[in-house]
Amino acid sequence: MKNIILVSEYFSSGRRHYFLDFKRASNGSVYLKIARSDEKGDGTYERRDLVVFEEDLECLIQAFSYLFYAASYHQEGEVRVVDLKRKREAQGSGIKDWDEQDRPREKMLENGAVSMSDADLLAMLIGSGTPKESAVGLAGRILEDVDFNLERLRRMSYQELCAFPGMGMAKSCTILAALELGRRLATDLF
Repeated sequence: MKNIILVSEYFSSGRRHYFLDFKRASNGSVYLKIARSDEKGDGTYERRDLVVFEEDLECLIQAFSYLFYAASYHQEGEVRVVDLKRKREAQGSGIKDWDEQDRPREKMLENGAVSMSDADLLAMLIGSGTPKESAVGLAGRILEDVDFNLERLRRMSYQELCAFPGMGMAKSCTILAALELGRRLATDLF
């Protein structure tokens, strides 16, 4: 059985071509393959590949997250990712401890709801997290459970939402009410 491409992305910059493939191997495991192909002067290509296996994907995503976070501070001079990571860990897990521009409500006020991620919007409905997890973290866990599919989230029952640590009656009912309003709006529009 051949490896199957689950998701693929491609982009070019001059004579460089980049390919990002999320694949399923014949043994069932998934991996990310990043390839760069450079066009040489004679019309041939030199290709370099990097493969990141399933067990390392979370670390890679976290590394990219911190890298992009650090890049957002580039105007402040030399900023190391490790320093920002330590700063974030020292801040605590509550959203009130985060930098203002990272908080969901402040993002909404600054850029509007349309610019926010699903996790940020869901976190605003949740309101608060737990001592060990922010509302954004809880929202991300819920979205991950439904494969980031909002229709699957809409079909969740009260009991399924309450099964998440940190989700009680009030938070679950708030989410279900917001999803029902969205469904009614969509019905009225069509």
